Formats: sequence, structure tokens, C-alpha cells
Amino acid sequence: MKKFVIYSLIGIAVIGVLAVIVIYVQLRKTKSFSPEDNIVYSQDDLSIKVFYNRPYKKERQVFGALVPYDKVWRTGANEATTFETNKDLIIEGKTLKAGKYSLWTIPRQEIWTVIFNSEYGQWGINSKGEANRQPEKDVLSIDVSSVQQDQIFEQFTISFEKTGEDLEMVLAWDKTLVALPITFKQMSSE
Repeated sequence: MKKFVIYSLIGIAVIGVLAVIVIYVQLRKTKSFSPEDNIVYSQDDLSIKVFYNRPYKKERQVFGALVPYDKVWRTGANEATTFETNKDLIIEGKTLKAGKYSLWTIPRQEIWTVIFNSEYGQWGINSKGEANRQPEKDVLSIDVSSVQQDQIFEQFTISFEKTGEDLEMVLAWDKTLVALPITFKQMSSE
């Protein structure tokens, strides 16, 4: 009887190890289609970091098809995109407190909604294929214009562009470009 129990435990352990290996290989394969990227913007004592996964267009129609209009998007692939700032930021006149957030968007043809949510670290979609976001944890929501251009961005790209004293976080994929204006001047204390 003892041998049976020992062999059963060894069998369970082997199955567990094999399951972990299969999951790891599958995740690495998924990540190869949409590789991870980190971007950092630093100026003086300000540091902004974005972690996201970068899917490719691959001759597909992106917005309005692969990424539906009027639905929350994880703003990349795989995990939800994260946005972290060590200083308070002003975005379209609203304050985003220093901290770490998940970054979500609602793409539309002319206007996008950019959402900062206090929950982060989650996979970008749930088991139903919907955005894995809890709306009650949204801390800031901003509408910004999207621009259609001739240049095609094959891979989804987030970048920071300096605009005078301020900054823009630029989202670009396919022929769509969205620029979120960010002000980081010292706010006067009251």
C-alpha cells in the first residue's frame, strides 16, 4: 500500500511539472507574437514608465475589426498595460496622482477615451474575451482625438514626445495615432 501511495504522489508531481512546462511554452509562444516592451520618460525628478505588449498588424484591419470600436481595449496584448508615475500629472486639466495604474482605452473613429484604473497586474482579458477591468476602480478618464494618417505602424507602439514644456504619450498602430497631452509642471500647494 505504501508503494502505491508513493507512486501516486510521484505521478501527480510529474503531471504537475509537465502542466507547468506546457503553460510556460504556450505563454512564450503567445509573447513572441506580441513582445513585451517598457518605455521610460525621465526629466529632472519625474519618471514615467509604461509596460505593454506590442501586437503586429499582419495585414489585418485593426481598429473597428480586430479591436472593435466602442469597447474597452487593454491597449496592447496579453497583460493589461501598466502606467506608472512618481509625480502627480495634469492630463487635460485633471490630476493623475503619483502611482501605478492599468491603462485602458475605448477606441472610436474620431475620439478615444483613455482610462487609468487603480488595479494593475491582471491579464488583459477575462475568460469571456472581454476587458478584465473593474470600472469602479477607474481613477481618471480622458477623451482625446484620434488622427488617421498615411503612414502605417505595423506594430502597436507607445512613445513619449516632448512638446515644449509638456509631453504627449502617443499611441500608434495601423494608420491611427492618438496623443494624450501630459503636463508635469510643479503644482502650487494651497
